[in-house]
Amino acid sequence: MAKTATRGRRKAPARGKSKARSSGGGLLPWAVIGIAAIGGIVAHDHWKSIQPMLARQSAPITRETAEPKPLVRKDVPPKQVALAAPMPKAVLPVPQSQPLPPAAIPTPMIQPIKAVPSPASPAVSETGTVAFGYCGQGAHINCVGDGGVFWYKGEKIVIADMASPVVDQARCDGERRVAFAAKSRLLALLNAGPFTMNAAGKTESSGAPRVVSRDGRSFGAQLINEGLARKPGAAGSAWCA
Repeated sequence: MAKTATRGRRKAPARGKSKARSSGGGLLPWAVIGIAAIGGIVAHDHWKSIQPMLARQSAPITRETAEPKPLVRKDVPPKQVALAAPMPKAVLPVPQSQPLPPAAIPTPMIQPIKAVPSPASPAVSETGTVAFGYCGQGAHINCVGDGGVFWYKGEKIVIADMASPVVDQARCDGERRVAFAAKSRLLALLNAGPFTMNAAGKTESSGAPRVVSRDGRSFGAQLINEGLARKPGAAGSAWCA
């Protein structure tokens, strides 16, 4: 009986302590809540002055958290990074210019060849204006050979509308005198001024037949009228008696 009474007496104080503890632990949360409420009210009233201070303090914190610094170990030597050698630039082959094909040469159209009038055509004429002399043993350029033959610029001209005696071929003295007179008269006519020569046939080895005139008057007709020449084809014995 005595033991049971002591046990009951000892347990009684323990219950008081637990009540004290439970009452003290219940007041602490309320105190924290009250302090937080008072701080919130104060912060709300002074928010305009507190906001710049919070922004200044939060900026470095956010930077430190956003950019973590690498940990450097003192016992580990720094790694040596080998620099890569620069690669040589590839040289592209230059394309060789290919020779261009030759341009097509236009083929000219063949034009019909116009007929060139021959020297025998009467339409061909030439005007002479050189000084003449008697032909000698040298080169015959501009000279008189006899009463019906002369050289003009190296070409032998035969007066086609008359026939006169030749000095070297005279058959009598009368024919020789007429031949000398015709030769002298032809030289005077040629040196009297410009004259015109019209082709009267094909050029042969004996000479180029021409009708020589001045102002429309034929030299051959003048020599015939003066008795120093005859018409072509007439009898040749008229100068010998």
